[in-house]
Amino acid sequence: MSVQLLDKTRKINKLLHNNNSHKVVFNDICKVLSEILLSNILVISKKGKVLVAMPKDSKVIVEGVNVATCHTKPRKQGEQGGIIKKEAPIYTCKVQRVCPKCSKPTRPAHKVLADGKKVRICKKCGAEI
Repeated sequence: MSVQLLDKTRKINKLLHNNNSHKVVFNDICKVLSEILLSNILVISKKGKVLVAMPKDSKVIVEGVNVATCHTKPRKQGEQGGIIKKEAPIYTCKVQRVCPKCSKPTRPAHKVLADGKKVRICKKCGAEI
């Protein structure tokens, strides 16, 4: 009984996080919405380029954000071990696209041009993204 309940909650969570997966794509510049509070004064919000977009998992890997340290052990003779830093994925609901023209975080709107091409536009300044 508890396994079925666990499967249902996983499906619900996947549906909740999957609603924003198409709005951020590879090579977009994004701002992370969850800000880091340091010493009650300094607030850090990071910007970075999307390196990998995973729409099935509703996650993205953003350059310089959510950096994890991996301690590696030398496996072969002559190989070096050490501490490697690499970016870990975050949910797409925590990032927002930054307009290259006005440099503000915005939700992209869609517009169909006269030739039938669908493009993304900025809701704040109206520029084509």
